[in-house]
Amino acid sequence: MASENQFVDDPWLQAALFCLFFILFVVTLAGNGLIIMTIHYSPNLHTPMYFFLVNLAPMDVICTTTILPKVLQSLVTENIISYAGCLTQMFVFTWVLSSELLFSAMAYDHYLAICQPLHYGTLMNSRACVALTAFVWSTGALNSLVLTCLVLPLSFCGSNVITHFLCEIPPVLLLSCSPTFINNVMTVIADMFLSGLNFLLMMTSYGFIIASILHIRSAEGKWQAFSTCSSHLLMVTLYYSTVLYTYIQPALGSAGLLDKVITVLYTTVTPSLNPLIYTLRNKEFKVSLKKNLVSLQ
Repeated sequence: MASENQFVDDPWLQAALFCLFFILFVVTLAGNGLIIMTIHYSPNLHTPMYFFLVNLAPMDVICTTTILPKVLQSLVTENIISYAGCLTQMFVFTWVLSSELLFSAMAYDHYLAICQPLHYGTLMNSRACVALTAFVWSTGALNSLVLTCLVLPLSFCGSNVITHFLCEIPPVLLLSCSPTFINNVMTVIADMFLSGLNFLLMMTSYGFIIASILHIRSAEGKWQAFSTCSSHLLMVTLYYSTVLYTYIQPALGSAGLLDKVITVLYTTVTPSLNPLIYTLRNKEFKVSLKKNLVSLQ
């Protein structure tokens, strides 16, 4: 089986999209690569907060490299992907997508650091950090394995044209001529659990954090704390609102332009902005980054 990716037909729009996706690809690789390098070579950054960031960076890189190289190829050459390639892209992408549970672990780390500073070292030790990240990666892999295996028995007897730019579960299910009720139910359940519940946990953590910030007497301290929290909340809200919409949408009909735009937001834009939001606005990280860049000269 071959699935044709019909994202755009206009040559000028294809050229514009190629430039946009290529820039996002380079920015994501460079930004997240700098995060991994800086944290690895900076002993002062070997803390729980940066441990979670150094796990988030590979997720963003994997998400981008799973999608954008094939998209760039399809914009300049024949836009066809094999059935095996489609399933592989689906599995890896869903795995990384599910592993964004790491956002919740990061929010919990912030909560302990601000609201429980006296117990932070005990509660968020190295063992707890490893356990949380192992749970995130393994849960994402299990969810992806289940959802991908549910696609295997389906029959595809139509034109097999994916009206999308990647092999994501919702648009692939729309191609099947087999009943997809179980697939749709399991997809919505997984999305509500991994994204919905995770979002609620993060909002709860940030709710406690904001309440603690309000008790800070220094106006400058309040502004810095609110500035950091608002940036994180903006990225998390953008990411999870688009993911929830995309994975609940299959019952509403075929994928339209809005669905493609929304998918672009959480598959390419968010990974490219994460380095800026989570690290490059951090003074401690910027100092360590400069030291590492100087040492390379």
